[in-house]
Amino acid sequence: MPGFVTANLISREWRRTMEHDRFRNPVPIFVGLGVPAEIHGVREACAWLNELPPSKRNPAHAIALSACKAAIAGEIDVGIARTALVACARRVNLLAPDAGTIVGALRPTQSTPFQPVFARVIPPGEPLV
Repeated sequence: MPGFVTANLISREWRRTMEHDRFRNPVPIFVGLGVPAEIHGVREACAWLNELPPSKRNPAHAIALSACKAAIAGEIDVGIARTALVACARRVNLLAPDAGTIVGALRPTQSTPFQPVFARVIPPGEPLV
């Protein structure tokens, strides 16, 4: 049974490390051609920061990358690294709006009832009015 105990301890340590590296709330960002994505932890944040093109790197990028590395090492709290990541993403215009904010903004309220909008296809040659 010594192998089982060792594997169980390693598994527990790995799980604790992975939970330690996770953000309480993911950071919504844009990747690629404006595709929204979420960063869930400091390791993902490090990877995203390392993939940023040199034209997007600035002092906020360096601070965020240092903060993520310090959080991985356990030197600072992951919340501080998350704050630095948000500041960097905002600075380079890659911070996406939170999905809950978008849904809340599109949801009709009692004062503004939902009214569907219908579009009409204009045949070729008909003047636009």
